[in-house]
Amino acid sequence: MEISVFNPILSHLSLKEALEFLVSQGVTSLELGCGGYPGTAHADARVLASSASRLKELKDTLDAYGVKVCALSVHGNPVHPDAAKAEQARGDFEAACILANKLEVDTLVTFSGCPGSPNDNKYPNWVTCPWPEEYLEILNYQWNEVLIPYWKSATQFAKNAGVKHIALEMHPGFCVYNPETLMRLRKAAGEMIGANFDPSHLIWQGIDPVLAIKTLGSAIYHFHAKDTAIDKYNTALNGVLDTKHYTDELGRSWIFRTVGYGSDTVVWKEMISALSKVGYTGAISIEHEDSLMTPVEGLKKAIKFIKGIIIYEPKPSTINWA
Repeated sequence: MEISVFNPILSHLSLKEALEFLVSQGVTSLELGCGGYPGTAHADARVLASSASRLKELKDTLDAYGVKVCALSVHGNPVHPDAAKAEQARGDFEAACILANKLEVDTLVTFSGCPGSPNDNKYPNWVTCPWPEEYLEILNYQWNEVLIPYWKSATQFAKNAGVKHIALEMHPGFCVYNPETLMRLRKAAGEMIGANFDPSHLIWQGIDPVLAIKTLGSAIYHFHAKDTAIDKYNTALNGVLDTKHYTDELGRSWIFRTVGYGSDTVVWKEMISALSKVGYTGAISIEHEDSLMTPVEGLKKAIKFIKGIIIYEPKPSTINWA
């Protein structure tokens, strides 16, 4: 395994400044946002996929700091009911596939997306209950008429471009939000589909991340190191389906935190160990979305924390003491 950092939190810096900071902290791996929700502050897949000079400039900068790209991130909603928004997300994804090939990166991180209801061309509709039965009709439409057909086509495009893994981030608000829905889409669209395992999105749903890691196993293609702190009193009163703004830290049932500030060291060691057990040897990519800490303080604390628990070397093939 290796420590990496997801770059949007450093978008206020130039790429050179961001890399200088990461290297000073002992980090030489980068998850690079290149379109969609992560933005294009340090890399724009649409530009880089078609400009040899800009691509060379990016490669030269990364090489100068000794930093490699472990994954490209292009989170979006490619099945958005608004055709223009869906087309934007699909174009970003396809450009990222082409860029991944040019950078020799085999993993793309994104969302599954969420369609709307039949004949709704404006807003996504994330269904959270099976009754009244209209909701099941919406789910049937979303999965069978929109989501599965799109991802069958998208995986073929990615395969043709040389991408090996599409790591879907399980996130409420999108059709793939837990292990069950991830595996459902994987079964329908093929094993190029796997998980970007972000425990913070599972913890807030009440999912045990260690059990989820063991269940998903080899379907885990990427890992985000991000934490969630549950406010037991607000949750006891209002549950976890919380739509209050993220800045309302006192009122929310949960908030995102820097690793170690939601779950303790034991839980994080159990997650890292479970990853080793299922054969995961990829990046442990720190994503900073802690509203109580500045980017620099949050990243420094997260990097120090992960350094203390990560398993750097592959699991031994033999047990020399047994």
